[in-house]
Amino acid sequence: EVQLVESGGGLVQVGGSLRLSCAASGFSFDDKIDAHTIAWFRQAPGKEREGVASITTADGSTYYSDSVNGRFTISADTPRNTVYLQMSTLKSDDTAVYFCAERRGIVVSTLWPSFYDSWGQGTQVTVSA
Repeated sequence: EVQLVESGGGLVQVGGSLRLSCAASGFSFDDKIDAHTIAWFRQAPGKEREGVASITTADGSTYYSDSVNGRFTISADTPRNTVYLQMSTLKSDDTAVYFCAERRGIVVSTLWPSFYDSWGQGTQVTVSA
């Protein structure tokens, strides 16, 4: 059973930085044959869940939404089985609950929530002016 646990959320000022972590269990980043895709999503109050970035455990390929491209960086730590989301130059519009999600296989360029099978509980990010 795949389990995902997010951490690292908090309160940060506009223009600041924050790093989120997603610790995964139930599969291994080391297994390049049975590859998985891990993605970060976010959901602000009253808005739909939005895909932010994704990465595949096969070769580390990444994909970003236009709204965060150039400001956010997704990376994977294979020994720790953990995916990070480094967020920089944060804006008030980045305020949301951030979730990580997983799907078996390589779907790195797909940031549709329905494509992902397992989800974490979310971590709140608040960007204040």
